[in-house]
Amino acid sequence: MTATLVPPVAAAPRTGVWRRLRHSPGAMAGLVIVVVFVAVALAAPLLAPYSPVASPDLAQIRPDHIPGFSAGHPLGLDQNGRDELSRLIYGARSSLLIGLVSTLAGALIGVVLGGLAGAFGGWVDAVVMRLVDIMLALPGLLFAIGIAAVLGKTTFSIMIAIAVVTVPAFTRLLRGAMLAERERDYVLAATSLGLRRSAVVLRHVLPNSLSPVLVQATLTLATAIIDAAALAFLGLGGDDPSTPEWGRMLADAQDTLTVAPRLAFLPCVAIILVALGFTLLGESLREALDPKGRR
Repeated sequence: MTATLVPPVAAAPRTGVWRRLRHSPGAMAGLVIVVVFVAVALAAPLLAPYSPVASPDLAQIRPDHIPGFSAGHPLGLDQNGRDELSRLIYGARSSLLIGLVSTLAGALIGVVLGGLAGAFGGWVDAVVMRLVDIMLALPGLLFAIGIAAVLGKTTFSIMIAIAVVTVPAFTRLLRGAMLAERERDYVLAATSLGLRRSAVVLRHVLPNSLSPVLVQATLTLATAIIDAAALAFLGLGGDDPSTPEWGRMLADAQDTLTVAPRLAFLPCVAIILVALGFTLLGESLREALDPKGRR
């Protein structure tokens, strides 16, 4: 009986999602960028021609000269004689790890808080939303900088800082979706048939409210990667300065802009491309899942 209470129209928007994404140039471009980024991050040990921390060519580095593109080093060397291509490849792994873990943690906490607020309402909703309002009153990046500075210069600190900053968006989004879903006819029908409130929320309202959260998670991945690069650029990254990370590479290149501007240009391009890929994919996914946004 309970299975028939899920409205057929709730599943209808999902049936043609992949078909609509396939016909969206933005979605396909974003998907290609994301797939290449993930593949490079996962296969970094196989793709990198050199160790990202070794400096076998340090003798070639001079204050007024850093070797550029060559057959042995397609993207040249950095200021410490390390292969720039290998560091970019391993930097993708660091960015993916930080972005994925922080987004999942923020989404999990936001879903719990938003689910409680949307399911119970009343004083629970008031307490959760006042907490969210307090967090939103603080600028996101400054809030993350404060958390990372207090917790220390570690990768785990950056993950926690970015996760905390992303919680309000997930909380408000899920709460709003659940409040709208509770007004649907099938919820009234389920309640009239005597189903418990917890069963209606967990089996029907919550699952039908998660689509916006999925879209937000895709968009948040782009923001998380940018925030991770910003925190590393400010010196709040991992405790090992030799670990390749795009934001730290960008910061280290500031002293060599006149000698080798490519050392700042390459990680900057990598950050922009990956953020663009997740943004294109997320926006296209939002349009594909939202009936009001479809043409």
